[in-house]
Amino acid sequence: MSSAPSSEQPSDDLVLDQIGPALSRLRRRAPASGKDLSRNLVLNVVADAPGEMTVGVLATEMGVAQPVASRTVAACIADGLLRRAASQADGRRTVLELTARGEAERTRFATEQRAAFQEITATWSPEERIQFAHLLTRYGTDAAEWSRNRPTSRG
Repeated sequence: MSSAPSSEQPSDDLVLDQIGPALSRLRRRAPASGKDLSRNLVLNVVADAPGEMTVGVLATEMGVAQPVASRTVAACIADGLLRRAASQADGRRTVLELTARGEAERTRFATEQRAAFQEITATWSPEERIQFAHLLTRYGTDAAEWSRNRPTSRG
């Protein structure tokens, strides 16, 4: 049984077409500053890496050119959030690791983002909040796996 879309409820296709812009808005809104956004992204990519993380792989994961990733990494190292280390697999390679301060910064970002989520969804039912959180987390996990399995995402 199908029903015509009402003016209040967009059709499924229209909603699906809004996923990209919605995710873009999410990325722009939390955390508040551009500097925090870049740091948060870098710290999360390094922390979530299934193996060793190099600047080249980081650039690929972030979807930016290597010089952009290098500048962001340099700033994170200068601020004590990341450190360079020799690869355990190949001592000639340099890999990135989170410092204790970097872990603390990730926690701070996550706390700010949770607070923003709770404010944004204040009118939602507790069940809607939890369901959305589960689905968004699942989407992030599945997107990472999808990206890792794409031939063009290797760096």
